[in-house]
Amino acid sequence: MLTDIEIAQQAKMLPITEIAGRLGILEEELEPYGRYKAKVSESIYKRLQSRPDGKLVLVTAINPTPAGEGKTTTSVGLGQAMHRIGKNAVLALREPSLGPVFGIKGGAAGGGYAQVVPMEDINLHFTGDMHAITAANNLLCAMLDNHMQQGNSLKIDQRRILLKRCMDMNDRALRGVIVGLGGKLNGVPREDSFQITVASEVMAILCLASDLTDLKDRLGSILVAYNYEGVPVYARDLGAHGAMTALLKDALKPNLVQTLENTPALVHGGPFANIAHGCNSIRATKLALKLGDYCITEAGFGSDLGAEKFLDIKCRYAGIAPSAIVLVATLRALKYNGGISKDALSQENLEALQKGMVNLEAHVENMRKYGVPVVVAINQFPTDTQAEIELLAEHCRQMGVEYALSQVFAKGGAGGEELACKVVEACEKPSSFRILYDEKLPISEKIQTIAREIYGAADVEFSAAAKRSMSEIAKLGQDKLPVCIAKTQYSLSDNPALLGRPTGFTLQIKEVRLSAGAGFIVALAGEIMTMPGLPKQPCALNIDCDADGHISGLF
Repeated sequence: MLTDIEIAQQAKMLPITEIAGRLGILEEELEPYGRYKAKVSESIYKRLQSRPDGKLVLVTAINPTPAGEGKTTTSVGLGQAMHRIGKNAVLALREPSLGPVFGIKGGAAGGGYAQVVPMEDINLHFTGDMHAITAANNLLCAMLDNHMQQGNSLKIDQRRILLKRCMDMNDRALRGVIVGLGGKLNGVPREDSFQITVASEVMAILCLASDLTDLKDRLGSILVAYNYEGVPVYARDLGAHGAMTALLKDALKPNLVQTLENTPALVHGGPFANIAHGCNSIRATKLALKLGDYCITEAGFGSDLGAEKFLDIKCRYAGIAPSAIVLVATLRALKYNGGISKDALSQENLEALQKGMVNLEAHVENMRKYGVPVVVAINQFPTDTQAEIELLAEHCRQMGVEYALSQVFAKGGAGGEELACKVVEACEKPSSFRILYDEKLPISEKIQTIAREIYGAADVEFSAAAKRSMSEIAKLGQDKLPVCIAKTQYSLSDNPALLGRPTGFTLQIKEVRLSAGAGFIVALAGEIMTMPGLPKQPCALNIDCDADGHISGLF
C-alpha cells in the first residue's frame, strides 16, 4: 500500500498556468512560484467583482481522535467528485502549519487519493506565507522592545505587555522565556512568551482582511501593551504597521494549486481552530466563489470549534453564508467518543459506537441551529465493518439527516460521487442562515451563549483575571466584537477527557484577550495552550531527504 507522499509523488500534475486558464484567470493575474503553484494577483478581484457568487459549502466534523479523522481529505475528495459529476467546484483550504507536520498529526494536505499537490511544498515552506507572518509579528515585537530600550517615550509598562513572539513550530520550551538579559545594551529584561504562528493575531488578520488597505489598518490596531497610566498602546503608536504590511504584501495573495485529479484549489491562511478562528482567508473564499459554481471550504477540528467560528466570525465579517454544511464523521472517532482507546479503534465494537453516536447528534443539532441544510459524510476507513456502517447509517436516518458513505481516501473523486450528489441537492434546499448571537451583547453573555448552545455547558465560570480583562476591554469600547473561544478539540467541553456528549459541566474561562486588529475577543478555556509541544515520537523522526532532494516519510 502506497503512503500519502508516494501517491502524491506519482501524481500527473498540470502546469499551474493550465489550471488557471481553465478557471478563466488571465496570464497577467497569475504570479507563478515554480511550475505547479502560483499566487493570484490583486487585479483579479476588480475584474470579477460584478460576477455572481457560486454556492458555498462548509466542511466540518465531529470531535476527532488525536490522529485527526480526514476532514481535509473529505474536502479534497468532494471537490474532485463534484468535477466528476459535471460541477465547476473550486476548493478553498488552509495552509498546513509546520508544528503538526513535524509533531503528532503529520501533513495536512489531505490523504490517500484525495490530496492537494505538490504535497511536499504545501506541507513545508510553500510560498513563504507562514514565514512572512512570523516575520511581521516578530518585527512588531522587536520594535516594541527597541522602543523601551531607546528611551520609552510612550512610557510602556513592561509588566503589561500583551504581545507575544511567535514561530511556526511546536516548541514547549518557548512558552515562557526571559528576554533582555546580558546588560544594558541587550534591552530591558522582562518575561516574554512565544505562541505558534498560526495562533498569532497577525495570522488572523491576514485571513480576515479584505484588501491591502484593510490589512494595514488592522495591523495598526493590534493592542500591544498599556503604559504606566493604563492607556492602551497599539502597533500604529510604534509606527510598525507600515513595515509589517510591506512584509505581508505578497502573503495576502491567495495561492493556487491543484488536487491529484487536477481540481483547482486555493490554499491560503492557516489559523488553528482550537486556539484561533480556524478558517482559510476571506480573500481566497471570495475568489473561489467568483471562479466556481461551488466553493468547498473547511473549518478546523470539530464543528464546536472551526464551524462555529466560521459561521459566527468569518461569515459575519465577509458577508457570506453557506448553502450547505458537510459534517464529517468516522466510526473510529465515534468509538473513541464512546470510550475506546486510540489503540483499539480498528476493532469492531458496536457497543462503543452506539454510545459515541451522541457526539454526532450534538454536532448535527448544533449546525441545524444556523438554519443551513446538513449532510453527514461517513468517511470510511479500511477497518470499518459493514455492521458498524449500517448502525451509523440507521442512526442518521433516525435523526432525519442526509448522509453518504465517502471512500475518497481509497478511490479519490470516484469514491465521493454519492456525497457530491447529496451536497448539490442540499444546496438547492431552502436555507435561512442566521448568526448564533448578537455581537453587541456583553462579552460574558456571548461566551455563555456559545457555551450553552454549542458545547452544552450548564454554566460558565470566569477567573478573576478574565473578569478584569473583560472590564478593561469594555472600557476601551472594544466589547462589541464577536468571540473566539480557544479550547480542546477532543471534547465538546473544555476537558479533553469528557468525551461523547457531556452535560452539566461548567466551562472554565481562565483568560480573555483582545484581538482588536483581527476584530474579535479571544477567551481561553480550560488548559488550552497557544504554543503546542512535540510528542514523545514526533513525525519529524520519520522525515528524510536524500542526496537528490527526494523527501520521504512526510506522511
